[in-house]
Amino acid sequence: MKTKIFCDSADYKTIKFFNNKSIVNGFTTNPSLMRLSGARNYKEYSLKILKICKKKPISFEVFADDHKEILKQAYKINHWGKNVYVKIPVVNSKNQFMGSVIKELSSKGIKLNITAVYSFEQVSKIFNCLDKKTKSIISIFAGRMADKGKDPLPIFKKSLSKTLKYKNIEILWASTREAYNFIQAKQLGCQIITMPPKIIHQISSFGKNVDQLTLETVKGFLSDSKKSQFKL
Repeated sequence: MKTKIFCDSADYKTIKFFNNKSIVNGFTTNPSLMRLSGARNYKEYSLKILKICKKKPISFEVFADDHKEILKQAYKINHWGKNVYVKIPVVNSKNQFMGSVIKELSSKGIKLNITAVYSFEQVSKIFNCLDKKTKSIISIFAGRMADKGKDPLPIFKKSLSKTLKYKNIEILWASTREAYNFIQAKQLGCQIITMPPKIIHQISSFGKNVDQLTLETVKGFLSDSKKSQFKL
């Protein structure tokens, strides 16, 4: 099974660049990335992105915090384009599970990306709310888990086992920290991994042998020492 690479960025120039690259199969954004990219009007900026990204799947996240407003925003975002996935957090800031929101939207055929997932229990609850005929993504935050000393692999294994028979439900490796995470995601059978542009560029150097890596490293140290004019 191929593990698709999504670029995790809301930067217009970055999306324009990778939209024409075969290595990238789609894009993920979130309100923090939108802010970092300088977006002031959420809708206008998103529609600007969609003018260049017309076919590859792209996720835009709601930023409301109660069920009613989340639904309103979700319906609006869904109408922006056929390639749009509406990103819904698994819970809101009050730790209320968004099950009813997920169930309503999924039952109406709206493509969802359920985000900020950290446990198999959350995956199971999401799974029970999804219409299995509707395309859906469950984003598990592997990197942030690992940052806190928690092994994400068991959660992925259980989640993939649970959803394996349902081709419309895809498990996404999120918060990627290093290029090797791509290998881990592939070995697990994750359908998608999303990663920042820097790591996507690193993947292009996969395949170098250890002798090449050693030589490049030594040359880099030597070059920097000369630039600094070090003497003993």
